[in-house]
Amino acid sequence: MVRDGYRFAFPLFVVSVGLLSLRQTVWAAAVGLLTAFVCWFFRNPHRTIPQGAGLIVSPADGRIVQILELKAPGEEVPAARQVSIFMNIFNVHVNRAPVAGRLESLEYRRGRFKAAFEEEASRVNEQNVITIRSQETTVLVKQIAGLIARRVVCWKRPGEALERGEVIGLIRFGSRVDLVVPMGTHILVREGERVKGGSSVIGELV
Repeated sequence: MVRDGYRFAFPLFVVSVGLLSLRQTVWAAAVGLLTAFVCWFFRNPHRTIPQGAGLIVSPADGRIVQILELKAPGEEVPAARQVSIFMNIFNVHVNRAPVAGRLESLEYRRGRFKAAFEEEASRVNEQNVITIRSQETTVLVKQIAGLIARRVVCWKRPGEALERGEVIGLIRFGSRVDLVVPMGTHILVREGERVKGGSSVIGELV
């Protein structure tokens, strides 16, 4: 379980024990089940990280809802590709570094809380924009808040070195993560495909 889960699980556990000591077995069981759900929700399962030069792994668990080309303002030629991953409440909620490198910048952007599966959520919703520079390239990871998920958390800070697949943050409680990669990246996933953070290969630098 990731560290953010303890602030929710421990108080619930204490309440459950207290209710049990008062012989309120039904309520104790209910709170105990809620405690178990919180521990499950904040789980951080082991992942086998793919090895190989130029591989970009998924930053999150979920379903690929969109793959599109991005153009710089005033430009006609696409400059990057964006892969959007929708995380529902049942997915693992930790986010991972898609490449090994250095966290170059972390920008928090205030915004709205539209449903994360909507296309404009990437532009208008509250989000963290994480820039990671590797030896080969620079990628962006956007942790995007949603209708229910109102909290995006990045545990890393600018200047820190990251390993491919390393846990970097968390989104509570389900939402969306956008991965922005160079235009020349060979994308290996399709819309509708389910991916796992740290172990599914999203693309390969060519």
